[in-house]
Amino acid sequence: MRYILLTIFSCLFGAACTQQNQASTHKADHQYTNELVHETSPYLLQHAHNPVNWRAWNDETLALAKKENKLIIISIGYAACHWCHVMEHESFEDEEVAQLMNTHFIPVKIDREERPDIDDIYMTACNIILGRGGWPLNAIALPDTRPVFAGTYYPKDQWMNILQQMIKLKEENPQKLEDAATSITEGIKASDVIETPSNVAYDRSILDDIMDDYLSSIDYKNGGNDRTPRFPLPNNFELAMKYHWLSNSDKSKEAVDITLTQMAYGGIYDQLGGGFARYSVDGVWKVPHFEKMLYDNSQLLGLYADAYKVDKNPLYKRVIEETVGFCNRELLHTDGAYYSSLDADSEGEEGKFYVWNTKEIDSLLGADAKIYKSYYSITPRGNWEHTNILHITKTPEEVARLNKISVDNLQQIVSSCNEKLFAERSKRERPGTDDKILCSWNALMIDGLLRCHEATGDKSYYDSAIKTTRFILSEMKSEEGGLYRNYKNGKASINAFLDDYALLINALIKLYQNDFDPAWLQEAKSLSEYVIENFSNENQELFYYTSKKDSPLIVRKTEFADKEIPASNSIMANNLYQLGSLYYKKEWSDLAEQMLGRMQDQLTQESAGSYYSNWIQLYLSMVQPAYEIAVVGENAKAIRKELSSYYLGNSILLGDTKESELPLLKGKYMEGETMIYVCQNKTCKLPVTNVSKALKLIER
Repeated sequence: MRYILLTIFSCLFGAACTQQNQASTHKADHQYTNELVHETSPYLLQHAHNPVNWRAWNDETLALAKKENKLIIISIGYAACHWCHVMEHESFEDEEVAQLMNTHFIPVKIDREERPDIDDIYMTACNIILGRGGWPLNAIALPDTRPVFAGTYYPKDQWMNILQQMIKLKEENPQKLEDAATSITEGIKASDVIETPSNVAYDRSILDDIMDDYLSSIDYKNGGNDRTPRFPLPNNFELAMKYHWLSNSDKSKEAVDITLTQMAYGGIYDQLGGGFARYSVDGVWKVPHFEKMLYDNSQLLGLYADAYKVDKNPLYKRVIEETVGFCNRELLHTDGAYYSSLDADSEGEEGKFYVWNTKEIDSLLGADAKIYKSYYSITPRGNWEHTNILHITKTPEEVARLNKISVDNLQQIVSSCNEKLFAERSKRERPGTDDKILCSWNALMIDGLLRCHEATGDKSYYDSAIKTTRFILSEMKSEEGGLYRNYKNGKASINAFLDDYALLINALIKLYQNDFDPAWLQEAKSLSEYVIENFSNENQELFYYTSKKDSPLIVRKTEFADKEIPASNSIMANNLYQLGSLYYKKEWSDLAEQMLGRMQDQLTQESAGSYYSNWIQLYLSMVQPAYEIAVVGENAKAIRKELSSYYLGNSILLGDTKESELPLLKGKYMEGETMIYVCQNKTCKLPVTNVSKALKLIER
């Protein structure tokens, strides 16, 4: 199909999506105002004063396109996106481009973080046509919203050429556009079809083969999956940790350790302020794409916390403390929820807030500058585009030896210098903050904070997680029991999608395991019932991404591939597996297994570990059924705290200080005693009274 579409639009795709190093110096002067001024999304508001007559995606806009019989330009991005800003400056702030767009099209701007359902449709179209995608995503659709073209970033001349060719096609050969729309839409529908495999098998040898393939893709020198650009992909390494726990695979543990260490040393990690950028443009974590996203940092918190449980590496604990510090300093709403992201740009330049030249370093640090520059690989000519990104290429022992000082002295110098540079950096113009609050990303943060609480015992992490949870349940839950996706300026307005429900349910299950309050489990159960009622697909076991209460799009899509955030279906399947075990709801356990069975052929494909890692974690639980570790008695919470400081792989922790209605806890309370029951498939071994004995009962 792609080749047919390339033939139809060869005149359009001669313009390659190459990124430019310089943005236009043309600036909007606010003499223009369009319909986006009424929106709350920071990304949409960034375009509210473009000369382009942008509109939001809504029924009124779509009705206008049909009434005027105009093609729709659907331009999708997000507030922290550097190349979205570049295209805005080059094209959308340009009056010549705006006149062309306004005269012949209905221009629509979409924040992909608010409307991932729309983004998925047109990104799928882009991948069908070009074989690749990215943001900004710029699609052109018929008045009925079926896409006829989709691409990413284009410089002004190329973008105008595309528009002119589309205008010409509509006037002279509209049937070509109709044919393209039909073909692309069929391709989008076909992308969601997963055939049921003839045989569904849960076998250790299959799991080992999957993991052997995945581990062969790791860069054991620099860490991460061996490709560029290099993304953290936390769920991949959570799978590697879980597999090491099951199999004692040295390769699996090495993959985690080298990746977490090299990321913490790299430029992708903010060495002064904590927190991770979205990805590294190179293969050594040195040069980040400087935007900092809540969803990355929350997942990495959980990953570093779990890794810290295994061997108490002080580097991992430092990363936890600094990254939570970054999130609380830069992204925290006063009522306890977290904002979405920090921009890559400040003062119109990517990364300017974070980089240094040697004159600044020498002036600020004086006699300590030489050692500091050695530690962070700072050079007079710059280690990136004539400036310097702070990153570590030598171990502290090597740097100390080269400078003839002790490691302790080195660390004191570096810490003191970091404080000085952080104070100086704080005077710079900050990157912009996308201050909308998203349910799913905050749910990820709840989970990350709770895992940090388990690993370190620091109650402040638990307290923050509780505050965020209560914010969501009070401000982002509807009267009918559903959720909203977004919150901004005191208002929640968009119906939640499957990932919002799935990730919040996961966080509530984790919250129960942190304090044994059954109210969290009941909330998770209620939300799961809502999902089954409103997101089920009558044609296959996987859930739709959108609710049946949402306005229909051209395709009702299903999310099943694990990407930078695990797929909403894989999260939901894991939720149902856990809740089925906790509540003895066989129909939920069976549904989780059916969902996984539908994915079996995908899990055995080459590179499955990179794209289906969360599904494979569930597969691991089918091969090695999860341990249900029940703690009952007046000291249950103290024992829970000790137990959860260990990495327990695929285990479910539950308990109560008194008699409980939870099926697995019934009949296990003995007055005056606190007992630990290690169970699998609802069959328990003889109870023990201390953690060390319980750990010996967990056979791997």
